Amino acid sequence: MLINTPPSSDQNSNITSKILVTGGAGYIGSHTTLALLNAGFNVIVLDNLTNSSAESLSRVQRISGKTLEFIQGDVRDRKLLDHLFTTHSIGAVLHFAGLKAVGESVVKPLDYFSNNVVGSVNLCEAMAHAQVFNLVFSSSATVYGTPKEMPISESFPTAEPTNPYGHTKLIIEDFLQSLAKSDPRWSIALLRYFNPVGAHQSGLIGEAPNGTPNNLMPYMSQVAIGKLKFLSVFGTDYPTHDGTGVRDYIHVLDLADGHLSALKAISNRTGVNIWNLGTGIGYSVLELIRAFELASGQAVTYQIAERRPGDIAECWADPTKAADELGWKANRGLTEMMTDTWRWQQANPEGYGG
Repeated sequence: MLINTPPSSDQNSNITSKILVTGGAGYIGSHTTLALLNAGFNVIVLDNLTNSSAESLSRVQRISGKTLEFIQGDVRDRKLLDHLFTTHSIGAVLHFAGLKAVGESVVKPLDYFSNNVVGSVNLCEAMAHAQVFNLVFSSSATVYGTPKEMPISESFPTAEPTNPYGHTKLIIEDFLQSLAKSDPRWSIALLRYFNPVGAHQSGLIGEAPNGTPNNLMPYMSQVAIGKLKFLSVFGTDYPTHDGTGVRDYIHVLDLADGHLSALKAISNRTGVNIWNLGTGIGYSVLELIRAFELASGQAVTYQIAERRPGDIAECWADPTKAADELGWKANRGLTEMMTDTWRWQQANPEGYGG
């Protein structure tokens, strides 16, 4: 499906010609694509639809009242990438394409290294060939491994990740660091974000995994609506205040805004720039369940299960650097995250297929 993009008169069109968003039909990618369109950018989305739906992009256009170009394809397809960069004036790339479930990565490491690492190297080769050197990379707090203290700041060293998903993110980060050292033309943002939740307030776009969800919030909301029988709480013996894992949950709209801030920042920077995108507040799984029940008015049935391989006890951000350097901070609280998630789930019980 190809949709013609009219030229934008917004001042942001002077920053870059067009923005290529890989994985732009996915959860975070679609919300960021919406933010880009609302900010006046021209957008091309590349997505293989492995765990996403083209319907999300139709809804993005409906919400924004603007059009984008969608090309179904894989970042591992070098011929396709070369064609994209040859036929379009692309000024920057936002790179979301990849697999992202921690538990699944333990079972299917080959898929994760192929999609995430090989795809990223292939994308950067095509960018360099086309002399496009502005890149915002969707990284993860998993690159910090198991930190000795909280909150996590960008000054913390990266460490041995606890799962293959984290390994792929760290390998890509190391690769991008080497790339920038080898060629000063590269301007790269590594956005290490924490746990995205929530949905657009319209209820038209949200997290819609194909099949059984791998992430906590879509699984929880499907239990609340009766689609799934119960939620498994993996581990109640962690060294946390209630024994369950503690994470920094950030609204996906705040996260999308962070990508725009980073994109604008690297237009005036070179080398690699690293920013955490989080709220700075940690919530446990049981606290999240209670907050969701309060926002939705629905009970969430759960059962205690053993810890999953690769999970750590607690993880939350120090977002100071992003506030100081990007002028960005997360503005939406836990209640809004839960309310928006429930609105999306009620309106779309079968995701984009229903």
